[in-house]
Amino acid sequence: MNGTNDFQQFKNLKEEQLPIAKNRLHNWTHFAGIYAAEHVAATEFVIGATFVALGASTKDILLGLLIGNILAVLSWTFITSPIAVDTRLSLYTYLNKIAGDSMTKLYNWANVIIFTVISAAMITVSATAVRFAFNIPPQLNWYPTNPWFVLIVLIVGSVVVSIAIYGFKAVSEFAGICAPWLFVMFTCGAFVLLPALSLEVLDKTIPSGWSDFIALGNQSIWTGINSEGEAGIGLTEVIGFAWAANTITHFGLIDMALFRFSKKKSYGLATSTGMMFGHYVAWISAGIMGAGAAVIIGKSIVELDPGDVAYYALGWSGFVIVIVAGWTTAVANLYRAGLAAQAIFKNHSRKKTTIVVGLVTMAVACFPFVFSQILPLLTYAGLLVVPVGAIVFAEHQIFPRIGYTRYWSHYRQLTFSTPAVASWGLGLVFGFGLNALNVMSFFYLFLPTWVFTIIIYTILAGKYGAKDNYPEAEEKERLRNINIAKFQEQKAEQETVPVIDHSIFTKVLRIVSLLALIITVVLGSRVLFGSANEEIYIQNREQFYTYAFICTMTYFITAYWALKRGKSKNIS
Repeated sequence: MNGTNDFQQFKNLKEEQLPIAKNRLHNWTHFAGIYAAEHVAATEFVIGATFVALGASTKDILLGLLIGNILAVLSWTFITSPIAVDTRLSLYTYLNKIAGDSMTKLYNWANVIIFTVISAAMITVSATAVRFAFNIPPQLNWYPTNPWFVLIVLIVGSVVVSIAIYGFKAVSEFAGICAPWLFVMFTCGAFVLLPALSLEVLDKTIPSGWSDFIALGNQSIWTGINSEGEAGIGLTEVIGFAWAANTITHFGLIDMALFRFSKKKSYGLATSTGMMFGHYVAWISAGIMGAGAAVIIGKSIVELDPGDVAYYALGWSGFVIVIVAGWTTAVANLYRAGLAAQAIFKNHSRKKTTIVVGLVTMAVACFPFVFSQILPLLTYAGLLVVPVGAIVFAEHQIFPRIGYTRYWSHYRQLTFSTPAVASWGLGLVFGFGLNALNVMSFFYLFLPTWVFTIIIYTILAGKYGAKDNYPEAEEKERLRNINIAKFQEQKAEQETVPVIDHSIFTKVLRIVSLLALIITVVLGSRVLFGSANEEIYIQNREQFYTYAFICTMTYFITAYWALKRGKSKNIS
């Protein structure tokens, strides 16, 4: 076979339609940064208040969130990452091989809508923080009532779209800058407002020990009583909430789009930065911040928006954290939406589809109702995509082990896979049926739905041709994969190798950015541990507001400057 002629077919394909090349794979630090930034989001303020409203107890929160988030990390590690690394394809492209064009287009349209709305919600909440800073009135209707709010949404949204169109590397670089700062600020926010709570409940600025902290939590934050005055959710519900929060990306396999860049399957463990620090520390911190802000303002925690909470916890840095936390989540989800759109419109590049989806996202973000409905959307979106994840899992992991042929539908050149479409439909009926019958906690419905769909798809696929052998088609597929690898190696040889920046000035910039974070932590610790009485606490809190904002500006300027110099080929 002539190599040049073989390669021509690959040159005509868009990059997202091919497996990721070896030279484009990334180490675990990239994924640690992405998940850290994406899962410390503006919604954490809302979820922190949600646990309060649902009436969880302090011990259930501390233990339940730990267990649930560990289960989520293991789900990415043992379900999502192995398939992504084996195939080097996004779910959108891989699904086309096993389910045909018809189901894939339907599924991709669903994902475009889901991730567009999630991105829009994050842009809206970022714009809400800017609104707060410029004294623009709250947007309480489903439609915008102030032209300046619309302008702010468009400006904030344009930043998100600009980053997302440049692809995975831009997303990971943006996340890498934001993640350390987000960790620091969420932690410091809890440090700053915990004394306000402690003064209210314990009549002292800091709990004396673990028993004091539990008492403080039970009396003022996670009381065990929900917003209707009844007994709240228990340990199993908290575990399920934490585990199910990201079913769309791990059991639903959406994050194959990210992990196809992973050098090793074990890098699924890198999601622990997002789960342990983001969903564990940030959700707990958000509860403390919300309760503390409620004490200072004199309102219920469920009446506060993210801008209120962030401002009283972090001062002007609070506006920045809501904006940045919204951006980081919006960028990652808009990248996913662009991939799904590109899988539908194969003749267009991912950049073009991301721009179009981004413009629609910005328009949707102008309507405030999107953010208020984000939690129901995430819950139902997870149940919607889990059956598809089950179909892919069965095809990739189970079929080879029971003697079935992987990609049998592709080998038969079917454009419509009856087993896949029927299994998805039956999975949805089963999952939402269990929900309607109230058989079990909604948070755990994804588990029986996933197992049910795997069984149904395996049975149906066996009847439609998965039991048969396709030696000629398999050999053709094997040779195609070999030629793809050769094509990508040839292409990699023509690419320039980036210059590694070892200059002293860049090292100084990185040191300064690190010092800015360290100083912020010291200032926050001083508020928590160095406030002997209420007067000193208020004084320390005001100083934190001022100097933490200076450190925030210093961090972003120096960290971004160092990143730009590191990418430059002419470093002086």
